[in-house]
Amino acid sequence: MKATKTMYRNRFTWALAGLACAAGLAFTGMASAQIATTKHNLGTTGPGPNKFGGTDELCVFCHTPHGADTSAAAPLWNRVISGTTYQTYDSLGTSTLDGKTAPVGSVSIACMSCHDGTQAMNTVINAPGSGNYNATGAPMAGAWTGANQTGGRISAGLITNLTTDLRNDHPIGIQYGGGGFTATTPTARAAGIGDADFVSPQSAVIGINRVWWVDTTAAGGVAGSRQKTDMALYARGPGAGGGGYTGQAEAEPFVECASCHDPHTANPTFLRIANTGSAVCLACHVK
Repeated sequence: MKATKTMYRNRFTWALAGLACAAGLAFTGMASAQIATTKHNLGTTGPGPNKFGGTDELCVFCHTPHGADTSAAAPLWNRVISGTTYQTYDSLGTSTLDGKTAPVGSVSIACMSCHDGTQAMNTVINAPGSGNYNATGAPMAGAWTGANQTGGRISAGLITNLTTDLRNDHPIGIQYGGGGFTATTPTARAAGIGDADFVSPQSAVIGINRVWWVDTTAAGGVAGSRQKTDMALYARGPGAGGGGYTGQAEAEPFVECASCHDPHTANPTFLRIANTGSAVCLACHVK
């Protein structure tokens, strides 16, 4: 039988559909593996050590499609951000700290809503099902099991319970590389901008926002192109209203919890890349 143009088009269409399906299945498997098999899966399907019996959902402990807390610079955050005051690393007065520190905020404040140990991990704004919205946050019904929690809070004494005293933790909410990097001077080291002990950051306008990162080129990454395996930096605007420090003139890249950690990865301790040979440290620090 003689093939027609229509038959060729149909074959091509089905081939594309097959490729799309295969890609979709691959992506679904990859996305599922990124959190479903990690400690951040706190529901009944999670591997432990902390497991909550009230829901089999994974995402609800952090995210909600409706009614999110807009005070958190994290997408559709399903937890109430408290007005907790934190002690930060800069209060130690170390002479090696040359970047200015802003109050704990940005994406870090979202991480701390579990990791400061002040509220239960099942306290959310919008619980699964209908009629379970509470703007001030409320615990989902259900029981916790696991030795790493006490009443749903990360147990005291565990390294993952950072408490509100962050003096013994890597600085967060701090200008990257000594500061001075802005949209006006994104990479320049002239005129005393930046600290030579740090790798220069990369930046690009993606969509309508300027984003910042430090290249790692890990796992086949491409230099100069922001990827999940790069050390992410987070722009904070001038002054208290933008989450920055007093006297800040432009948005600048800051180091936050998620600079080194990706909560959706399956990597050990949720690091963006493996720390073999101190690779995480050396991605930013010139040593």
